[in-house]
Amino acid sequence: MPASAPPNPEAGTSHVVVAGADDIIAKRAHYAPPWADVSIIGIAGSSGSGKSTLSQAIVNKLNLPWVVILSIDSFYKSLDEESSKKAFRNEYDFDSPDALDFDVLVDRLRDLKAGKRAEIPVYSFEKHARLDRTTSIYSPHVLILEGIFALYDPRILELMDMKIFCEADADTCLSRRILRDQRDRGRDIEGIIKQWFTFVKPNFEKYVNPQKNVADIIVPRGVENHVAMSMVVQFIQQKLLEKSTHHRAALTRLEIGASSEPLSKKVVVLKPTSQLRGMNTIIHDIDTSSEDFIFYFDRFTALLVEEAFNKIPFVSAEITTPQGLPYAGLRPKGEVSAVIVLRGGAALEAGLKRVITDCKTGRVLIQSNIRTGEPELHFLVLPKDIDQHEAVLLLDAQMSSGGSALMAVQVLVDHGVKVDRIVLVTYSAGRMGLHRLTKAFPEITVVVGNVVQDTEQRWVEKRYFRC
Repeated sequence: MPASAPPNPEAGTSHVVVAGADDIIAKRAHYAPPWADVSIIGIAGSSGSGKSTLSQAIVNKLNLPWVVILSIDSFYKSLDEESSKKAFRNEYDFDSPDALDFDVLVDRLRDLKAGKRAEIPVYSFEKHARLDRTTSIYSPHVLILEGIFALYDPRILELMDMKIFCEADADTCLSRRILRDQRDRGRDIEGIIKQWFTFVKPNFEKYVNPQKNVADIIVPRGVENHVAMSMVVQFIQQKLLEKSTHHRAALTRLEIGASSEPLSKKVVVLKPTSQLRGMNTIIHDIDTSSEDFIFYFDRFTALLVEEAFNKIPFVSAEITTPQGLPYAGLRPKGEVSAVIVLRGGAALEAGLKRVITDCKTGRVLIQSNIRTGEPELHFLVLPKDIDQHEAVLLLDAQMSSGGSALMAVQVLVDHGVKVDRIVLVTYSAGRMGLHRLTKAFPEITVVVGNVVQDTEQRWVEKRYFRC
């Protein structure tokens, strides 16, 4: 990823001059999710100074799923055969900056700043090597980067919002390191002491301690320093509040013109045929049994998915009929997958399977904050190769204000899916939600069964799932 400036967390409007007789100014709104431009808190300090404990205590105190810890230890370089032998003899210097892959770390932090998924290496201290797997970090609002060199690289310092240095007595640090390395890394006391005096202590004076000079806060006594803990927690809470305010303001700006402007030409509303009106009558009837509701809703959603299927690219396909005759037909140009917005989107899954029996599916859970009304991402599972698919159907039973749909589309975009390959399929949608979505993502196609009032409650999933 290029080292470009991260997107503005306050989604605004850019102006592009369009050639024409009257030099019309065309405006395209831009949407940025709450995790764009993640706030990065750096915590450095000596080995055993309590960095990890302090980081975990901060996360526990906040008790939010969008504050995550990233350890610099994950970015140790894999060792060659000779260096590996030294490591097993406790003769390799792990406490030098040269032991860490700062280039990869900077790339991953820049990915997170840009709102993208970051693949984090998994390092084994028992094997002294990176494993052949990674862990993923996506959509944190706040990232705590902790490690002895968290404040060392100037490129990382430029990305940070707050810099903390953790101080502790040297004897305390050594005792903690002995306990940790014996318990977690399978080391013996003799090797631990050898590393401490050969590498850890001299490198602390040379590389680690000077990082105090760039720290915003120096925290002696780690988690026992309640005043410092409160300062850090308050700072993070303020950052989260600012992000929430910016995000809600951006959603409000996308409402402009919802009542006066026509819907985008990319919005396809099913033609209200007698058959559809008849099914809608049954679906909306309060006296309809659960069995009939599910049956007719599945029929309706199959028609929605079929219409969505009409919006994906097809290519010519020559086949032979059972009568031995040639037939010039069509096949989908590439693979089509679907992402279900939980839990409402699961009500469309039966209709999806009627149309595409072997469709790969993913899941995303987005819920509105009860206090602010702001959508929040809680869960995400996508097909691994989703960015290679020719089309991705995004399924939800209802769309009112459009906040969840905006976030769901942004999630797909962050994972490499092009907007013009996304087709949102929904039983009903409010005009405001449709306006917001197509203003932020003009290339998206929307297939909707009914355009309804913007304030309609989510009643479909309750009737479909009977709870």
